[in-house]
Amino acid sequence: MARVEHFSTADTAEVRNHGLSVEEALRQLRLLEKSRPHLQLDRPCTIGDGIRALSDAEIEAARAAHAQASDQGRLMKFVPASGAATRMFQALLAERGRGGTLSREESVQRRARGDANAVAVLTFMDAIDRLAFSDDLHAAMAANGNDLPGLLRLGDFGKILDALLSPEGLDASVLPKGLLPFHRYPEGNRTAFEEHLAEAAGTARDRHRTCRVHFTVSAEHEDRFRKLLAEVRDPIERRHDIRLEVGFSTQKPSTDTLAVDLEDRPFRTAQCTLLFRPGGHGALIENLSELAGDIIFVKNIDNVVPDWRRADTLKWKKILAGLLVIMQRNIFDHLVRLQGRPEPAVVEAALRFAREDLGLSVPARFDPSGVEEQRQALIETLDRPVRVCGVVRNTGEPGGGPFWVRGRDGSVSLQIVESAQVDPAIHEQQAIFSAATHFNPVDLVCGVRNQRGDQFDLRRFVDPEAVFIARKSMYGRDLKALERPGLWNGAMAHWTTVFVEVPGSTFTPVKTVLDLLRPEHQPA
Repeated sequence: MARVEHFSTADTAEVRNHGLSVEEALRQLRLLEKSRPHLQLDRPCTIGDGIRALSDAEIEAARAAHAQASDQGRLMKFVPASGAATRMFQALLAERGRGGTLSREESVQRRARGDANAVAVLTFMDAIDRLAFSDDLHAAMAANGNDLPGLLRLGDFGKILDALLSPEGLDASVLPKGLLPFHRYPEGNRTAFEEHLAEAAGTARDRHRTCRVHFTVSAEHEDRFRKLLAEVRDPIERRHDIRLEVGFSTQKPSTDTLAVDLEDRPFRTAQCTLLFRPGGHGALIENLSELAGDIIFVKNIDNVVPDWRRADTLKWKKILAGLLVIMQRNIFDHLVRLQGRPEPAVVEAALRFAREDLGLSVPARFDPSGVEEQRQALIETLDRPVRVCGVVRNTGEPGGGPFWVRGRDGSVSLQIVESAQVDPAIHEQQAIFSAATHFNPVDLVCGVRNQRGDQFDLRRFVDPEAVFIARKSMYGRDLKALERPGLWNGAMAHWTTVFVEVPGSTFTPVKTVLDLLRPEHQPA
């Protein structure tokens, strides 16, 4: 078990200086000592069993509710944007690592039959001028006396990859995805960051045309985001007739986590200090909680489309937000009635609503002699943050999906589950995960205020045990790393959750650089 003896006086001071309590540090060590925690899947969500397919009437009611909430200034957008583009360029980085004559075209072609990275490099080089960032690449190479078309003709892929990936060139793989040009326009290329601002203009402006957007970024790149905002703010505001209010924040050091060695002792750096690592995107629940928001869109930085393909995205974001507004009204109405001196019929109605409309687990039987206990249980069940999550048909994309999950107390709840949360040694659990009909594209709308208009403390609704434990290495030594419960997984485990089927056209992620060649990211 984790013991305070793990820490010297200097360790304790280091923990506190990092913003953690000693109790929290010891809790992390205890979690790392355990085997990887896994969820118990009950069944995948399907249409009619955890996933809603909205009728035309429901869609129209939701759009009207969105319009009203938008006018009132209740909406804002939250975009996690600190992730680097390293994985986008993974195949190109591997090829660059070969170096020398191995990176010439003829060598890459010889390897293409059995080497996926070589195939990716050939595809990239063949289509390079269709990528929006190729303009920057041309300029960077010209500044160093190189000619991109000429090197392509010569088949000198190594110099092209150096210009793209080295610090002396674009250094593209260490840039945040948000700063990478994604799409071409006649008036100039746009980054993913700019596309999110344009999307927000269509979904989150109030009656005064103010549009609020918040990005979480890495501290080392915040200045670059702010500089880009200063350059593009005026054109975006004029184009969309809006006034932007854009905020930035970074992950707090206090959300970092400790690592341990393979004997579960605190991992030490070369200077014998404790190793703290970023806690993963689940740490952003702190940033989300501090926004003082009301209804908040949450979406990944790489899931955007250009103007000419945005109609479906705008339509369905409005529908999801409007459905959340309607749900909140109904929840608040039941809470107001329950907080009075309700008749048993009022409690019964709230019980049916919680079970049938929200899929919430509440006491299984209504006992007239226990009305007060039932009332209190329903208030506790309903008085929590709400999220409406768009889900798309499963087409084999890597990632999580919507499931009914059985909790440690035996209750079932609606959760977004990643593959790492499912025990690989239990065939039945893997079979349930594989049977998912829908996929989580991270298309959320969050309601973070209660019926009195007060902000929920979102940290109260995290499942602190739903962590991720991964094997990593540093200084040539293996370690176990702890990630906090994922933002849309364990960090929202105790929220009220509703899943809604949305069209696949609203999900256009860019996980590899070649995804930018898909039709949804190319000029119309």
